[in-house]
Amino acid sequence: MTGVIHYKAGNAPSVLNALRHIGEEAALITAPGQPADRLILPGVGSALATMRSLRELGLEPEIRAAIGRGVPFLGICVGLQVLFEHSEEGDAECLGIFPGVVKKFDERAVRVPQMGWNRVDFVRADPVAEEGGYFYFVNSYYAVPGDPSLVLGQADYNGAFCAMAARGNVYGAQFHVEKSGDAGLRILKRFCGLS
Repeated sequence: MTGVIHYKAGNAPSVLNALRHIGEEAALITAPGQPADRLILPGVGSALATMRSLRELGLEPEIRAAIGRGVPFLGICVGLQVLFEHSEEGDAECLGIFPGVVKKFDERAVRVPQMGWNRVDFVRADPVAEEGGYFYFVNSYYAVPGDPSLVLGQADYNGAFCAMAARGNVYGAQFHVEKSGDAGLRILKRFCGLS
């Protein structure tokens, strides 16, 4: 069963619908102690609001413990960004699961937020990765991993940026897998096949 972490700023219902569409048993996680075979942290809104909500609901230690036990974990959009140490958005201290920081796109060079379809190229083999394709983004900020080997997929928006990161049982997608058509659903289905 896949648990979708439901906090005040997230878009958990749309992720839940996508999971049900691919035939995955799924439920919303709203409090500590709810069992799940894998976890998804969807994100809409700011890194600071996301971290505040996770802490207020007592879910931050739950996430850390699950990741430590090897539970497959997928962060989507802001859910990817909070996996890193710090975000410029709200000067937020994040989970620090991955080394690195989150920075804002240069508004002098590109429209912010990036909104729409962008090509993602996957740079290494992984059970969850696609060969490449177009995915749906809505983001003003992007992750800068402290370890380049974390990058699983990259896109270009005024320069290459990390569109998907992965290490061990932890994945993060800057794009919205649940809104990215068949390619996004394939990634979601492969993630749900992890144990």
